[in-house]
Amino acid sequence: MGCIYKGVCSSLVALFLCQQVTNIVAVMAHCGISPNRYGSLSKWDLFSYSLKCSSVSTSFCGQSARSLSSLESQVFVFLCFHIMLTPLSPLSLPSVRFADCGLGDRVLLEVGDAVDFRLGEDGMVYARHALRLADRKRAFLVVRARDQKTKEEWNTRVNSSDAAVIMFPWRRVVVRGDGSLRRVKRDWVIPPINVPENSRGQFPEELVRIRSDRDKNRLLRYSVTGPGADQPPTGIFIINPISGQLSVTKPLDREHISNFHLRAHAVDLNGNQIENPIDIVINVIDMNDNRPEFTHTIYNGSVPEGSKPGSFVMTVTSVDKDDPKTANGMLRYKIISQNPESPSSNMFTINNKTGGIITVAAGLDREKVPQYTLIIQATDMEGNPTYGLSNTATAIIRITDVNDNPPEFTADTFYGDVHENRVNVIVANLTVTDKDQPHTASWRTVYRITAGDPTGRFSIPTDPTTNEGLVTVVKPIDYEVSRSFVLTVLAENEVALARGIHLPRQSTATVSVRIADVNESPEFSPNPKAIKLEEGLPAGSLLTTFTAQDPDRYMQQNIRYGEERERGDPVNGRISTIAVLDRESPYVKNNLYNITFMASDNGIPPASGTGTLQMYLLDINDNAPHVFPPEVEMCEKPEPNAINITASDPDLTPNAGPFAFELANRPADARRNWTLTRLNGEYAQIRLRIGFLESGIYEVPIIITDSGNLPMSNTSYLRVKVCQCDHHGDCVDMERIIAAGLGTGAIIAILICIIIMLVMVLFFVMWMKRRDKERQAKQLLIDPEDDVRDNILKYDEEGGGEEDQDYDLSQLQQPDALEPEMVKVGIRRMDERPLHQDHLYPLRSAAPHPGDIGDFIHEGLKAADNDPTAPPYDSLLVFDYEGSGSTAGSLSSLHSSSSGGDQDYDYLSDWGPRFRKLADLYGGGDD
Repeated sequence: MGCIYKGVCSSLVALFLCQQVTNIVAVMAHCGISPNRYGSLSKWDLFSYSLKCSSVSTSFCGQSARSLSSLESQVFVFLCFHIMLTPLSPLSLPSVRFADCGLGDRVLLEVGDAVDFRLGEDGMVYARHALRLADRKRAFLVVRARDQKTKEEWNTRVNSSDAAVIMFPWRRVVVRGDGSLRRVKRDWVIPPINVPENSRGQFPEELVRIRSDRDKNRLLRYSVTGPGADQPPTGIFIINPISGQLSVTKPLDREHISNFHLRAHAVDLNGNQIENPIDIVINVIDMNDNRPEFTHTIYNGSVPEGSKPGSFVMTVTSVDKDDPKTANGMLRYKIISQNPESPSSNMFTINNKTGGIITVAAGLDREKVPQYTLIIQATDMEGNPTYGLSNTATAIIRITDVNDNPPEFTADTFYGDVHENRVNVIVANLTVTDKDQPHTASWRTVYRITAGDPTGRFSIPTDPTTNEGLVTVVKPIDYEVSRSFVLTVLAENEVALARGIHLPRQSTATVSVRIADVNESPEFSPNPKAIKLEEGLPAGSLLTTFTAQDPDRYMQQNIRYGEERERGDPVNGRISTIAVLDRESPYVKNNLYNITFMASDNGIPPASGTGTLQMYLLDINDNAPHVFPPEVEMCEKPEPNAINITASDPDLTPNAGPFAFELANRPADARRNWTLTRLNGEYAQIRLRIGFLESGIYEVPIIITDSGNLPMSNTSYLRVKVCQCDHHGDCVDMERIIAAGLGTGAIIAILICIIIMLVMVLFFVMWMKRRDKERQAKQLLIDPEDDVRDNILKYDEEGGGEEDQDYDLSQLQQPDALEPEMVKVGIRRMDERPLHQDHLYPLRSAAPHPGDIGDFIHEGLKAADNDPTAPPYDSLLVFDYEGSGSTAGSLSSLHSSSSGGDQDYDYLSDWGPRFRKLADLYGGGDD
């Protein structure tokens, strides 16, 4: 398709195509050495296109046209060629090269039909609106190349051809032997059919005709199967079973289904397969029906201030559902607007293909413009503003701070005052200004004292909120030593200044601090003061002198001393005892006795200080030893009877052990009943001397002597509990338990508790008996809620002379006198008719208790419950006819023959608690 121009000049690609609106539906001529392939055309392109040259220039570039046989010597050769395009065969295009001979823009490509078609700068031919090529003539388009200077023209016509027909493939081969010919079926791949999506044509729209060459001799029926035909989604493609015309019934959507795989079948009227099925692939050609969609509506990025041009900021991305291999899905980005436009309206640029945003100008300053807002547009059709679809997003670029502004003191000198000996006190607040972003490392200031504080009495922490420097005293300052300080302070940021900043990195200032004198407390020296003394010093002994000095040299003040326990001189600080010193006192810890003294001056206000005197007391032998443990247990029999004992002495070695143990001579039975054996200097063993000693508690006197210089002895009594023992040697005598822990008071308390419990039980028994008597005296009384006889009601509605006023007392019979056969045990049925109609209860022989009507009623109730012939059919009652005109009427109207189950007794529940038993009996339901 097209013309080939060959020459020695630089090449210009000539690209011809036909497109509906923005979708390619015709043929492209590509530039290259080897032929390019382009698939079958869409519905509009199921025609043969012929591009023919209408004329041949006899001179071009100042040369004459020559024959094709001498291409090597030709400056320009014009060759016309003809290509027939079919929808089911691939299109091979030769290389198309146009030599402009250095004419450049002088060669202009244009179309003859400017109303329906438009030729782009890149050589593409576009349809200005929807066209149907089938309604046009065979030669419906002319593409010409024109030299704007010489007015020479070269025309190419585009011709249309008839619709293509798909034939079931066959081939003829020669069969060896007799040399006869036989037709042999040959399968081959049918090129795909291209159908544009979103077609607005009349449906069904014809695509291609399928036929077999055997339809000349017989009638055939054609059909297609596969997704889109007889499989979901069904009904998209249909075929005329007689003519084989394949059509599409609705617009296609490539983003939903990009291609369809169908199979075409040919059968005779009997359903026999005539041809092997052929595969038909229908590709849905993409149209630009989807706008680009940004992955985010708002993109956030940042770039440091002062960044050089070309610094990367961020990347915006957009997607297009259209085919990315065509121009419909090829996106291009651009920046529509920038706000604010300072210091330039083009501070940023974007890569039109990748969406990467970079800086293109210098001058980013956060202190002037902290943030930029860019409107980014993404356009498909490779950014064509006329035919491409666009969408926008917002990119917010925050200018991050760098340390391009050092801190600066607001004053050259700061002043402060502080009292002496005060610590953790803020003397002065140092203020600085920093234009960088607050609360960042570029804004936070670090203060350092460079001169004026050799002993480190001050520090300057930074207030994290205000960024102020807090000059703080961290060590006590003595007014008598230093009355003022002049500090040199340096301020700088936490991070260094950015590169290229030609400003001082730091700022300095002076801090003048004055110290105020206060009345200080007297100070003991040394403090604490340690002395060593032997214990046992008598009261009034002079120990030492403990004095204090007043640090206020410029104040003439007197000092007085005071203490609590020891006697001290309030003027000269001499210390003496008021009691005997005892190392074993509970106030002495580890032989050390600490005494705190106080010294006060007479200043305004007075000040006082304390000093500690540490007395280390040396031990002397002033405590006799004692037996330990003071109480032991021993069995009545001598075996096993040995008990080990030791001694305890509050004194220290050598005034304590080793000890000497000895039994005292008195009482006399001590040596008769017991024997004491010294094991070593710490332990001795005591045992029974006799074979048996009665259980009891015995006091054994033992003389113990320590080893001090001038030893001390003591007679200590060992309490021995002699008891009966088991075979393990453990005491089993309960008397020792009582003697050990149960006193007289405890026994009395236990006895009182027992007596109280007995009295309570007695009262309870008496109360139970009294309650039983009251119950026997009031058997006729029932609970108030069940008592329905609290009022006697007289009913006279029936008038005098009625038979119901005469009550037969013979009916009140004792149930015990009932005949045995009349009392039957079982469940009473409400619908059971009595067996003995005329039965009446016999008379009671005697009333056991005239007043015990309650027992009588309960016994009668039990008898009736156990009698299957009890009411409602307990007896037959004869009702006399009362004559006409009676207000009662006939008793037959009462439906006396109806069963109790037909009656509704639920209304009994509304009569109140007095009729509860009756309601439970007749209205209880299943219960």
